[in-house]
Amino acid sequence: MKHEKCTAVIVAAGSGKRMGTQVSKQFLNLKGRPLLAYTLDVFQASQRIDEIILVVSHDMTDYVQREFVEKYGYSKVSRLVIGGAQRYESVYAGLLACVDTDYVFIHDGVRPFVTEDIIERGYQTVRKYGAAVCAVQAKDTIKIVNEKGIVTETPVRSKVWSVQTPQIFQYDVIRKAYDMLQMFDKDGITDDAMVLEEMGNTEVHVFKGDYFNIKITTPEDLDIAERFLEKKA
Repeated sequence: MKHEKCTAVIVAAGSGKRMGTQVSKQFLNLKGRPLLAYTLDVFQASQRIDEIILVVSHDMTDYVQREFVEKYGYSKVSRLVIGGAQRYESVYAGLLACVDTDYVFIHDGVRPFVTEDIIERGYQTVRKYGAAVCAVQAKDTIKIVNEKGIVTETPVRSKVWSVQTPQIFQYDVIRKAYDMLQMFDKDGITDDAMVLEEMGNTEVHVFKGDYFNIKITTPEDLDIAERFLEKKA
């Protein structure tokens, strides 16, 4: 059977605005190592991942090459790509850099607790359906609120899922959707599955993520991440 090439596009071009730091959040220290290193460790070690395309800001390419790729020996990082001001721009840059890829795993560089099990569940799901999104069911009741702060709807909780990454797609499917996106208004695009929902004709299926697979966005998230690592030690 033909080997199916899996490429991870790791998006690490964001700033530290919501973190309130001058240093971009993916480079913040977490128990003695940069946050991004924890994320890259998992994809480097995964038997499913053949290569990693790392998307960074234009002023950080030399630093990332020296302090991450070379320092930690991330041999699967095949190239560094310059991202854009918006996440969808960075993802598109990563997609354009893929070569002969069957499946692409799009992942936030600031989700350091992704696991091999998550990657494997995602791979099995995307092979079956063509589009797979890591997610967990909402624990809290969710309210839809209008601009005046008035509740307008309460969705059935069992139908509400909190979406994570990786989001995994057959490469040709997500590339075509992103190509089409370039011709339309991009306001409100918050994740890659949404691009496919708007531009493609492939159904997006969720697969089981992990409540520990958090995105480090605020100082509180960093505190939680440190506690996670203490429990794992």
